[in-house]
Amino acid sequence: MRRMTLTLLAVWSAAGHAATDMSMDAETGLATWQTESGGIQVRLTQISPDQARAFYQARGFSPEAAERYAGECVFMTVVRNIGDTPIKYRLADWRYETAGQPPRVIRSKTEWDRLWKQQGVSESARIAFNWAQIPASQVYEPGDWNQGMTSYSVPRGGYLDLHFVWRTAKDMNAGEKTHRGKLEQARCADEKS
Repeated sequence: MRRMTLTLLAVWSAAGHAATDMSMDAETGLATWQTESGGIQVRLTQISPDQARAFYQARGFSPEAAERYAGECVFMTVVRNIGDTPIKYRLADWRYETAGQPPRVIRSKTEWDRLWKQQGVSESARIAFNWAQIPASQVYEPGDWNQGMTSYSVPRGGYLDLHFVWRTAKDMNAGEKTHRGKLEQARCADEKS
């Protein structure tokens, strides 16, 4: 396990990445981090715990179930094709890491659905949750983009680096090239955000 973790860290650190830009919304106080590399733009915008609670309670989640999600580090995630060739990603290939911790997988919609079923969340609320999350995989033509929520097991106010992977090809079935990027030091919203 240690060897695999070290190997994965070496692969991630060898990957080239562009600088991460940060901006703050003066009205809301919420921050956004963005990076562009090899035809892809990835953006994370903080979602405050209150926003997450309100959003899911308004869609049928109990206060307890909404709190379970609001307790995570939640971001609005935007992926955009800014290049001239189709790109595709699989969220299962992405990792995030915090200081001193090995890279971790982003919790999938399937895992969340299993948790929501255990907590007795209604089917209609689970469907609303599923639609609000970023797609598990997607192909983007030049100029295409999409957004959705992602969540990370990081304490409120903590920091994470997001390692993302995407593929490009003129013909998505032949000769795909894998790319890696990194969005650095995104800060999780805290209760005051």
